[in-house]
Amino acid sequence: MLEEFKKFAMRGNVVDLAVAVVIGAAFGAVVNSLVADIIMPIVGSVTGGIDFSNYFLPLSSKVTAAVLADAKKQGAVLAWGNFLTLIINFLIIAFALFLVVKAINRLQKPAPPASPPAPSREVELLTEIRDALKRS
Repeated sequence: MLEEFKKFAMRGNVVDLAVAVVIGAAFGAVVNSLVADIIMPIVGSVTGGIDFSNYFLPLSSKVTAAVLADAKKQGAVLAWGNFLTLIINFLIIAFALFLVVKAINRLQKPAPPASPPAPSREVELLTEIRDALKRS
């Protein structure tokens, strides 16, 4: 059974999937940083210093905090600013993956069709005989 598991775990698809998950996690971290550290501050400065991650709607009268982390400790909140940040994050990841797949597809253009093999000597002789019969 151990040998069978080893064969399963070492198949190309399983290893490829493991590599894809690790690279995807790293790519996700890079995009999260891109959104949180670059894009959202720019959007915030354009909109007058708005920090979307701290926008929320209190769902309880007990919530009096002005910061999302403190508000969550006090009660139920609708963190729509954080949701908006995650939507932007998703759109950036989807667009980046689209560009990567498009580039890979461009690199993997199908090979031009191979030229047909030269006819064998027998076929050449038969063609000559046919042509000679047509002329007579």
